[in-house]
Amino acid sequence: MDKSKLWSGRFDGETSNLTEAFTASQHFDRRLAEYDLAGTMAHVRMLQACSVITPSDSEEILTGLRQIIEEIREDRFPWRVEHEDVHMNIEVRLIELIGDAGKKVHTGRSRNDQVATDLRLFVRAAIDQILQAISALQSALVDVAEREADTIMPGLTHLQSAQPVTAGHHLLAWVEMVERDWQRFGDCRRRVNVSPLGSGALAGTSFPIDREMTAAELGFEDISANSLDAVSDRDFVIEFCGAAALLGIHLSRMAEDLVLWSSENCRFVDLGDAFCTGSSIMPQKKNPDVAELVRGKSGRLLGNVTSLMVLMKGQPLSYNRDNQEDKEPLFDTVDTVLACLQVMTAMLSNMRFDREVMRAAAVRGYATATDLADYLVRKGIPFRDAHAVVGKVIRSAQDQGVDLDQLSLDVLREFSPHIQDDIYDVLSLEGSIAARDQVGGTAPQQVRKAIDRGRQRLAGR
Repeated sequence: MDKSKLWSGRFDGETSNLTEAFTASQHFDRRLAEYDLAGTMAHVRMLQACSVITPSDSEEILTGLRQIIEEIREDRFPWRVEHEDVHMNIEVRLIELIGDAGKKVHTGRSRNDQVATDLRLFVRAAIDQILQAISALQSALVDVAEREADTIMPGLTHLQSAQPVTAGHHLLAWVEMVERDWQRFGDCRRRVNVSPLGSGALAGTSFPIDREMTAAELGFEDISANSLDAVSDRDFVIEFCGAAALLGIHLSRMAEDLVLWSSENCRFVDLGDAFCTGSSIMPQKKNPDVAELVRGKSGRLLGNVTSLMVLMKGQPLSYNRDNQEDKEPLFDTVDTVLACLQVMTAMLSNMRFDREVMRAAAVRGYATATDLADYLVRKGIPFRDAHAVVGKVIRSAQDQGVDLDQLSLDVLREFSPHIQDDIYDVLSLEGSIAARDQVGGTAPQQVRKAIDRGRQRLAGR
């Protein structure tokens, strides 16, 4: 029997090569190495403080762990598949480096609470990166919104022209979408930041440890209240990936707008050569591939959280080896979200709007029809009656092939004697936008106030 395996004591036969390959995770979970080493060092210091190990053993172990940190950073650590995972690889290497003292490092803990601790440290760090990346995206959007605070474009419902809005207002809608994501990740972080270390395999430990000490050293705000739950809980991974999936949906919706806006049918925006690619056969093409890939990668994020929920749904308490399968979807989610946030921030910072094209598009589609209805309401006509009048006006304009503001006053008065010559102020795009002068509205001065609020919010983080 190969006695190099740290758990091989009760076994007489050897593990098959197939089993070793099938159960190994070190090829992907080595990504947790820095968190594993941080948790182990905190655990060792605590063992010494509680007189579970001697100061000399503690110093010897910590010295060995520091050497392992250097080996990993310099890419010369001897990863071996037969040691299964990142945790066992590090422990075996520690014993190789310092001898018997290294065999004491696992006193008072299990791989179960060890990996749960590592995962929480990893997810916490990922959340902090994502929070910064969301803020950077919002900052870029606020900058562009300020530049386009007066730029008129068609606002759409059902992909049909609805009412004119400013481009700045549209961009600030994206800011609000991802603001909810920022808040969700921050809220998720509170539940992530709970230490399971000291829960042992499932029942706690008989050693006189100090869980609060390790929690404080690792920056956790609290300790888990139940050892069975602590080692088997992956809610925090699912919640994190769920928040990431919803962020991915928001980024996908933004990307879809950009794909539409950059199309030949719209030509609202130029995304820049740096964020587009060409066709292998059609030389005229400039494809918004970056935006399309952001839209596509949202499907991976949705798949990852679904995979994790299915992974956990049939597991009894407490820990089960199924949980090894939590890491790859988690790692992929982190990488995908950060990549999408970074590329979207860069692309949005460099895009340029065609203001004339956007204004011309806003004129089409009778986008100021609601303004005409509101005008009639202010003249004392019930809204439903006003709505019917405007519908008839639009039919007339369609028959003549003109926009509403091109209809003469005499023609307009045929539909309602309440219409006066001030109607053209209402029917203009600028008049329509300026009239939406409430908090949350598209009026340029409201857009600028929202920009100020956004900058203050970002500055307070």
